[in-house]
Amino acid sequence: MKIQGKFGYGGWENCIFMTNGKVELVVTTDIGPRIIRFGFTGGQNLFREFKEQLGKTGGDRWRIYGGHRLWHAPEASPRSYFPDNSPVKYEIYKRENKVKLTQDTEKATGMQKEIEIKLDSEKNNVTIIHRITNRTLWDIEISPWALSVMNLKGRAIVPQEPYKSWEEKLTPARPIVLWAYTNMGDPRWVWGKKYIQLKQDPNAKTRQKLGILNTTGWAAYYLNGELFIKKYKYDPKAIYTDFGVNTEIYTDSDILEVETLGEYKKIPPQGSAEHTESWWLFKAKIDEREESIDGIVLPLVKETNETTKL
Repeated sequence: MKIQGKFGYGGWENCIFMTNGKVELVVTTDIGPRIIRFGFTGGQNLFREFKEQLGKTGGDRWRIYGGHRLWHAPEASPRSYFPDNSPVKYEIYKRENKVKLTQDTEKATGMQKEIEIKLDSEKNNVTIIHRITNRTLWDIEISPWALSVMNLKGRAIVPQEPYKSWEEKLTPARPIVLWAYTNMGDPRWVWGKKYIQLKQDPNAKTRQKLGILNTTGWAAYYLNGELFIKKYKYDPKAIYTDFGVNTEIYTDSDILEVETLGEYKKIPPQGSAEHTESWWLFKAKIDEREESIDGIVLPLVKETNETTKL
């Protein structure tokens, strides 16, 4: 297990490098909180990087940078787009294989973002705790929103609710939310009986987005023979934003984002809201057929169920 501070990456001199010899992460501290890289050791970055923005800091304009970030939902401009262009405080806990990043309180919103990253010493598994603290003098109502900006030309996979016949179930099974710019006939969508898939296409001319209430608690991204599985908790008693969804996928010509949301609730002054994700990375070969997902992805999801604690 290795955690190294003062690690140079992409022009930022003060990154943190984490590896267990199987997978690795690069965490920025000159900006953030943000994880700019996640992949197998020495392998491809599953996250997108915007090379023209690497190494940049400062300024009042929000930059996407790439990687994984924390926002607060529902989306609104300028609130959601407060720039994370400044250094973050960090603590390294080597005995726990953990790094904690803390952003200064956002001047415009009065909210403070924090991300804790814990890398398993043996498994291809990372636990990410996202925390938003209310530093104002009044209640605020938000949802922690975790966004992973995935690399180009991959495919997102989101499970649907288990199929049941009309005779078995008469009531609705799942909310699916569409944005005003969503085109269900776009060829990037693969609408299946068991899964919804969305492909990233660098030549695309339009944006696509979908939200779904995902009670199974996982979503995935497949890229060049590698499978990124993101797991998260569903609470049947919780209220979720955006018409009640906890999972969103978005794409345009530059990115595909796999997004999850925590509970939408009121946070008192000095109170916090948390949302946890568990990341897994596997070598796999799958195609768009649902039989391929059933035969390869589902066993891996079940394998992670035995050790994932959310």
